[in-house]
Amino acid sequence: MATRRPPKSESTERNDPSVEAAFQAAPTEMVAEILDGELHLSPRPARPHTNVASRLGMLIGSLFMLGKGGPGGWVILYEPEIHFGPRPDKLVPDLAGWRRERLPDALGGDEAPAHYDIAPDWVCEVLSERTRHMDKGPKLRIYAREGVRHLWHVDPLARTLDVFRLEGNHWILVDAFAGEQRIRAEPFEAIELELALLWAR
Repeated sequence: MATRRPPKSESTERNDPSVEAAFQAAPTEMVAEILDGELHLSPRPARPHTNVASRLGMLIGSLFMLGKGGPGGWVILYEPEIHFGPRPDKLVPDLAGWRRERLPDALGGDEAPAHYDIAPDWVCEVLSERTRHMDKGPKLRIYAREGVRHLWHVDPLARTLDVFRLEGNHWILVDAFAGEQRIRAEPFEAIELELALLWAR
């Protein structure tokens, strides 16, 4: 199957060189992103955020990347840097997944760039007070623009998972889960997931 590239952005505007320079100079203890030409620096995630992202990555990755007890067929990455459009927008989702046929050489070689420029099939953002405005604002719009088909929002304090599907240019809330439910959530509905495992200490 041919690799599907992100849709071409209509804009040809480029990021200001000073923004790109600040992005490159960002301290390693910060998460740097460029959204709509603006630099955003966020502190490294707090413990609830890191715990949930790590647990979800292990659960989904074991089943859908490694194929242990699940169907495999995916590449699941933790905090990949993804470049979208001509500016480019530079995003770091908490988790992202590609169907393996769309990213057959995920490892790349010594000459491969550190970032990815193929739109994921699925992204997951773990919400926190420090990043919620970006996750529900510009990042949501950029993911829709680039044709990401599935999006999860996980709130580790409220213990909720919202599942969105892209329909045309708009996100549709498909399911809203909470607490310790056992769930099937697209695009990973082939396997039942235990939400209680995400919130465990």
